[in-house]
Amino acid sequence: DLFKTLKAACINPVKHYKLDVGLLQTNDKADFIVIDHPDTFNILTTVIDGVTVFENGVSNIDSVHETELNQFNCQEKKLSDFKIDALAYDQNPEDNRRPIKVIEALEGQLITKTTFALPKIKDGNMISDIENDILKIVVVNRYSEQPVSKAFIKNFGLKKGAIASTVAHDSHNIICVGTTDEEICNAVNELIKCNGGIAVTKGPDRQVLPLAVAGLMSTGKAEEVSKAYARIDLAAKNCGTPLKAPFMTLSFMALLVIPELKLSDLGLFDGKKFAFTELY
Repeated sequence: DLFKTLKAACINPVKHYKLDVGLLQTNDKADFIVIDHPDTFNILTTVIDGVTVFENGVSNIDSVHETELNQFNCQEKKLSDFKIDALAYDQNPEDNRRPIKVIEALEGQLITKTTFALPKIKDGNMISDIENDILKIVVVNRYSEQPVSKAFIKNFGLKKGAIASTVAHDSHNIICVGTTDEEICNAVNELIKCNGGIAVTKGPDRQVLPLAVAGLMSTGKAEEVSKAYARIDLAAKNCGTPLKAPFMTLSFMALLVIPELKLSDLGLFDGKKFAFTELY
């Protein structure tokens, strides 16, 4: 029911949290919107505390200039920083392969599962296995120079390229999933160059949406940023990922407090045991 929905969205939160928001009652502040029709719900006017802040498609809120806050203290990475040495796993890795732990991402979920797979090894380096959708995932500490944290993840489904982001709860380090170490290195370095944002790389094609405020928010206009995000989201999907919101899924792969297996800048973390764990 429309009015039950409106009550749940507008009135109940104000009463429950005792918000300083008017409810169209006598002596209340004038806090309301004017819409065209309940079926379309296009907003024509917005009034806050008696002041018309939006009307006829135009915002009347003045922009306020603020200094961009951002802490970014890491240098561009080298290809070797993303290598997982197979000799540390076994002196004869090609002959004695044994399963490694793999993060299993789930569509539309914050939780993950722990699965196992045989690593793909080339020239003494564990690499992404595109055919079996076991891709390398890395977390780069953005606040200081630290070793890159590396693991593997399933269900991102990339067939080429890499995607990276500094929207990575809760520490917001750089997180990246890619089909090759070269693509991962390129995507990570694109974000280091601009001090944070989201990026897609595919060979020479580099698409980046810088997020100047803490690597989390843009200072651009909402309309422009939304279009840029739509383009970069499409670029990620053109790399083969079937995920509906690949950057949203990626942003939670470093959130250790939500089980089951996640990757932080300190390594793999088992959310069930609430302890760090080894790759193999």
